[in-house]
Parts: sequence; structure tokens; C-alpha cells
Amino acid sequence: MGADALLSVRGLAGGVVHDVDLELARGRTLGLVGPSGSGKSTLARMIALVERPASGGIRIGGRNLWTLDRRERRRARAEVQLIFQEPASSLNPRFTAEEIVGEPLRISGADTGMSVSAALEAVGLPANCLRRRALDFSGGERQRLAIARALTLQPKLLILDESLSGLDLSVEAQIANLLLDLQQQHGLTYILIAHDLALVAQIADEIAVMDAGAVVEHASTAELLAAPRHPRTRELLEAGRALSLEGLAR
Repeated sequence: MGADALLSVRGLAGGVVHDVDLELARGRTLGLVGPSGSGKSTLARMIALVERPASGGIRIGGRNLWTLDRRERRRARAEVQLIFQEPASSLNPRFTAEEIVGEPLRISGADTGMSVSAALEAVGLPANCLRRRALDFSGGERQRLAIARALTLQPKLLILDESLSGLDLSVEAQIANLLLDLQQQHGLTYILIAHDLALVAQIADEIAVMDAGAVVEHASTAELLAAPRHPRTRELLEAGRALSLEGLAR
């Protein structure tokens, strides 16, 4: 594990995922791309300690997360937060914004963390929205709520599973800029999961391509775009170019 590495994954396997190796330095963004069913979300759940791997190791800051005792693993889980694509399905519709954003602190019993008002301010939501319920927010605002919720535990790593997909282009750009701002302000490290390589290329420092449960290519964004080696990478690049051309033709 490199001196600057926050995340180190070695020989990880479970479900559709097999023998995955990854390393990610602090403050960097890894784009994790691949077709549906390639294992991206399964890998994300294992890194976030939601799903136990069959074999292999996951280290955050040098600690092997799955060898920790239950109490330590619970603390470690706060350091890695997973944000899903459609926040409406993961946010309790009966809860107010205040209850949604503050829920992780209540569940974890943490005595330190970012306040609800500070988390809302960090994602650009006004303090007067505290009493509004989840379904009263737009799609982009719900995504901001989900990010604010994750920030309360002051994580080191945020995993965004298709979190920019399905948004209007203008809202997508706003959320992407928000993520970049938060990364700079809080020193966050990101894993951005998507099937759209062109989308993550705008944000990611490096990109890993998954196919059939394995990482088939991993390189800096510039290198991967300039000289893709694997057929799946080239296929994803061509699909991204086709979508871009289609958008220009409208």
C-alpha cells in the first residue's frame, strides 16, 4: 500500500466480483465504469462494508476493515459512505430534511460530526428547508440531501453509485461542481460509479474499467482516453461519443 493511499483493495472476490485489485490515493477521484452487471455496485457495497466479500482484503488508511472487531468496524464504516443513484428510494419520505441529514449521527451514536445545518449549507441547501419532507425536493435537491447526509459523519471516502445518472444535464453539472468543491474543502476521496465513461472522465483523475466482475483496465484519465487498451474500454468510449453526437444533433 503506497504511502499516500487511502484505499487499497487486494484479491477481492464475492458475488459477481473476482480477484479485484485497486489502490486510490487520498484526495483523488476514481471513476469506476463498465456495463450493467459488471460488478461495479457489488464492489462498492463490499468497500462500504455493506456486503462481506468471500475473500480478499480492503484497507482504509492501512487498516484491514474486515478483520476489525464489530465496534471498530462500526467506526470504520463511518469513514466510507455510499450514495445511491436515486435518493428518493433511500431517503425516508416521511422524514424532514433535518431528520434525514441527522439520521446517521443518531444511528451511529457518534459524539462528533458535522451539524445538520452545516451539512446543508455545505451542499447549497438553505436553512429554511429543515422542515420540508424528502418528496418536496426536486431530484437534484434530493441528491444534495443524500450528499449532506453522508457528510455528517465526516467520511474520508465517498462512493457515488450512479449518483449523476438520470439528472438533467444542467443539474448534473451543478452536482459535479458541488462534488469538486467539497473535495477541495474537505479533502474527500471519491469513487464515482457509472456506465458512462464520458461522464466520469470530466471529474475523475483516474478510471478503472470493469467487465464480467474483474477490473480489465486501470489508468489515469488522460492515458485511458488517449490510448484505451481493452476492447470493453474502447466500446464504452465509442458509446460515449455516440451519445455526445446525438445530444449535439438535437
